[in-house]
Amino acid sequence: MNPVVLSIVIPVYNTANYLESCLSSVLAGDWADCEILLVDDGSTDGISPGLCDRLSEAHPGLVRVIHQENLGLGGARNTGLEAARGEYLFFLDSDDTIPPHALTTLKEAIRKTGAEIIAFQFLPDDGEGHRTPYCANAVQLDTPFTTRQKPEFLLSIPSACCRIWRRSLFLSSGIRFPSRVWYEDLRTTVKLFVLAKSIVTLPDPLYHYLQRPGSIMRSGNVARNREILDAFDDLLSWFQRQGLLKQYHAILCCLCIDHVYLAASVRVLTEAPRHPLLGEFQRYLEHHFPDYRSNLYLAHLSRSRKLVFRLLEGRHYRLLRFLFRTKGRLA
Repeated sequence: MNPVVLSIVIPVYNTANYLESCLSSVLAGDWADCEILLVDDGSTDGISPGLCDRLSEAHPGLVRVIHQENLGLGGARNTGLEAARGEYLFFLDSDDTIPPHALTTLKEAIRKTGAEIIAFQFLPDDGEGHRTPYCANAVQLDTPFTTRQKPEFLLSIPSACCRIWRRSLFLSSGIRFPSRVWYEDLRTTVKLFVLAKSIVTLPDPLYHYLQRPGSIMRSGNVARNREILDAFDDLLSWFQRQGLLKQYHAILCCLCIDHVYLAASVRVLTEAPRHPLLGEFQRYLEHHFPDYRSNLYLAHLSRSRKLVFRLLEGRHYRLLRFLFRTKGRLA
């Protein structure tokens, strides 16, 4: 048996309507030297567990299924990475897909670079056929780099899905995804970015992300947006323990502006324009980064994010709410 190069970990929770399409997109590519792990995270729909079993039986030696009690997305990913045999990990959500050339492109990048993190772009899909490539990475460089050389990479979208990860990066660091929380990616991937000895980015959109109303971050549970503060507390504590807080202070300030002040505020505003969380987010930023308005990395924010920053500073909440009710997302 050839060694497994790439383990594709697919957490499954009540997503029977999407799972076959997800798996078919993987099987349409060059899956030699790959394995696929379906982690049924305690599905309750009466369909997904059996579907996972049937898909595994239909593809023996390629697709494995693990059934577990519900641990949330982070816990399901952890189960997959512990059971994986591959040199690299690819986390694929069960309602998303990849293009046919994705696996070939990724394995070629592994062969050429051997980087610990290989990042790529993603293609959002609103479910109505509208797809616009989205730049997920703040640094575009196909030769290996580290965040000490390019700290602005920390401003990349923190998704675990638009990168593949050398499995040893998780195993040697002991870093795992937290269970049953929001913002599990932010709490995890930023740390791995810093620890990685080599990162490369690819220009290709190798991940197709389905924006569906029932997904976790689009659930309309406004109060849970406060968990962004817990996530950022966790990050700051980790950087402090690593002795890296001073070195990364400026980029962490911009990361806080982006995720706490901008993105979380917009999510709250679209649901509750006078919610007290808006003030709490700003006070958090001012407490940890009192000089945030002069941060040099603000120049790296997109035009739309700079606009949101100015509108929040002026407390133009009604205008912001109108903009995002019509536009739909923060680019």
